[in-house]
Amino acid sequence: MQNNKFTLGVDVGGTKTAYAIYDEELKLVKYKLHASDAALSPEKFFDYIAENINQMTVDAEITPENIKGVGVALPSFISADSDYVLKTANLPLIKDFHAQRYLEGLLPEFNVVVGNDNHAAALAEYKYGAGRGSENMLYCLMSTGLASGIIINGKLFRGTLGYAGESGHMIVTPNEGLLCGCGNRGCISAYASGVRIAEQVEKWISEGEQSIIPELTGGGAITAEYIDAAYQLGDKLAERAIKQMVKYMAVWTFNLYVTLNITCFVFGGGLLKMRTPVLQLVREQFSAYTADSKEVSFYETQLGQDFGVFAASCLPELL
Repeated sequence: MQNNKFTLGVDVGGTKTAYAIYDEELKLVKYKLHASDAALSPEKFFDYIAENINQMTVDAEITPENIKGVGVALPSFISADSDYVLKTANLPLIKDFHAQRYLEGLLPEFNVVVGNDNHAAALAEYKYGAGRGSENMLYCLMSTGLASGIIINGKLFRGTLGYAGESGHMIVTPNEGLLCGCGNRGCISAYASGVRIAEQVEKWISEGEQSIIPELTGGGAITAEYIDAAYQLGDKLAERAIKQMVKYMAVWTFNLYVTLNITCFVFGGGLLKMRTPVLQLVREQFSAYTADSKEVSFYETQLGQDFGVFAASCLPELL
């Protein structure tokens, strides 16, 4: 195994962090998953990531010189030079921190590249997945949050400061609605992301609205999965939540389309696992907004719903 070369990816999410090692044929060699601890300081958070990276290579019996690169994908606003994390909506303590510099200090034997998770996903999908053959492509994440990765003329568009694609934080109702993790009210994510739609349902129930969702959770936390299950059972509050989610996702995709005029959309994320055909419903509403809808293609990721860690492993090669 030591004659081979490998890549290692770390996909940091608001609720979980995944690690994977891939060989030269892009086959999975080792995988690990743990909960993301939002209570940790940036130093302790990345200390733990470095510990896991070292342990992964030991367990797989791979030495650092056989790792071509380590890609760490974060759901964060990251500067154009990949070093500075300004803020992370669903991990609020991960902010104002030189993440790549810190990891390089902890992992001097590795080539470490830190990048935005949706930038990584867009690059991977463009090269290996549903975006192959297109000149321009939008990757859209439907998950704990909403965000995009933008490919223009075959290259990742990062914007002047590096934050391009944080489209879930487009404001549609200024200073109204639920507070988003980014600190603003009125973001599309606050109306349609997995974590915020669950908060919205909790709010409605606390205000006295009736639903079977608390019964389904058994007193536990409300999640998009329980909302989906209640929707399948005809629950009116769940139906209201799904309609709200679909409405704002359709607004989101339409606004991206009229802004960028990109006709290849690739979607990924946990909300596509719902039994409710969310993407189909979004497409129907999107089509109602524009006569050009037949020119626009909606694809689901070809790399699988949990391909974020693979996309992270591509960062040293593609970013």
